[in-house]
Amino acid sequence: MHACALRPKSRGTIRLKSADPAAHPAIRPNYLGDAEGHDLAMLIEGARLSREIFAQAPFAPYRGGEIFPGSEARTDADLETFVRRKAETIYHPVGTCRMGRDGDAVVDSELRVRGVDALRVVDASVMPTLIGGNTNAPTMMIAERAAELLVSTPAPHKR
Repeated sequence: MHACALRPKSRGTIRLKSADPAAHPAIRPNYLGDAEGHDLAMLIEGARLSREIFAQAPFAPYRGGEIFPGSEARTDADLETFVRRKAETIYHPVGTCRMGRDGDAVVDSELRVRGVDALRVVDASVMPTLIGGNTNAPTMMIAERAAELLVSTPAPHKR
């Protein structure tokens, strides 16, 4: 069973370390870092519910010993240790170049990078918030929209 927080509150950052385009960025994921502890509490509850589901009688013929978090993990502190050790992102980060109208938005509604001529971002990083499912199909739709925008937008003049 895989329990995950589909709407995490924690937010990380990606910053430039220098003006050198070959330098790796400074990435601070800040997993489980929301001030209210929402994400951690949700994942602890996910571990508890997973146990409850698998403890039901229909699973008895198939159930072996608990592998994770392990039968010795009983308290909230035990489950927190498990979550902090084993939780993963499921590889769907979004929002690092989010679209929007406010001053913190990186791209506008036509995927153009603010302050940079002739540059658009066309991937999941433009999503302002994480969706409640796989990011593959929405990313394909972002690409379809970008293709439409590129076909309908005249090429910029050279300076």
